[in-house]
Amino acid sequence: MDHMLATLSGSSQAALIDRDIAHIARVMHVSLRGDFGGPILPPAYWRRRLNALLDAGHLSHAQLCKVDGLLLQLAHFEATPQPEWERFAPAVAAPFQPACAVETLHSA
Repeated sequence: MDHMLATLSGSSQAALIDRDIAHIARVMHVSLRGDFGGPILPPAYWRRRLNALLDAGHLSHAQLCKVDGLLLQLAHFEATPQPEWERFAPAVAAPFQPACAVETLHSA
């Protein structure tokens, strides 16, 4: 995205940055919550994306405020302890074995 920002006009850059910020705002929390296997994308990924926006420059005051708010949300997520069911979830779930298959294995 950085290379593309350098070649766009001012209004196109602002629109692209707005879309990127809106996308991150929509998916970051869902991605961090993930599933029982953990986050889909880790906090470091989102921090890199947000810092890349800041490093690109050309952000309006409103865009800076939105990125700052997302960074605060990310910091809050990292500082908040995970619920018990997420902390102790297995890294890889065991394959499901139907009860009849288990009984057959034990009786053999």
